[in-house]
Amino acid sequence: MVQSGVVSTSPKMIWVERYTSLREEVVRLLDRYLLIEAVGVESPAYGELWSEGAYGLFLMVNEALLSRRKDVVYFDPVTVKMLAKGDPRVRKGKMGKGDMVDAAKAETGLRLNHNVADAYHVARSAARFWMLFHGQICEEDLLPAELNAFTRIHTFVRGKRAGETVKMGALFKENHRFFLFSQLPPR
Repeated sequence: MVQSGVVSTSPKMIWVERYTSLREEVVRLLDRYLLIEAVGVESPAYGELWSEGAYGLFLMVNEALLSRRKDVVYFDPVTVKMLAKGDPRVRKGKMGKGDMVDAAKAETGLRLNHNVADAYHVARSAARFWMLFHGQICEEDLLPAELNAFTRIHTFVRGKRAGETVKMGALFKENHRFFLFSQLPPR
């Protein structure tokens, strides 16, 4: 994070030029740091917060990841905030922008702006997800928020769905919440 800095574009640029420029910067970073095997991306929120711009940028970043065959896990904004808590029993209440900055500072010692703090939380959570996926850590090593986001399984006890078990954690959502682009054949 410190070595690569922050990628930005001028708001005076036409949106497609901005997104293309950001895509090219992602490719440059992936080519520069060849040891990167997998990444995390904050996915656009669905529903009322959905925007065409966020989705356009999301597509461009993912095209760059696919072109370089880098595995990716996605976290929506609500999940990023939950993961930043680590243990909801320790950090109570909702996480706002300032809380995200404070949580990142507590872990890194650095004062980051809210966008960089969010990126830090996505990167840290993605690293933990991929470590779990590859067996480098086990469920017992996860914080409560990570258990919920990565491995949650829910069994309904009432209603029409009583007895039905649903695997809700990201670990069970291959080709939906994470992709193994590295395993695709070369183009």
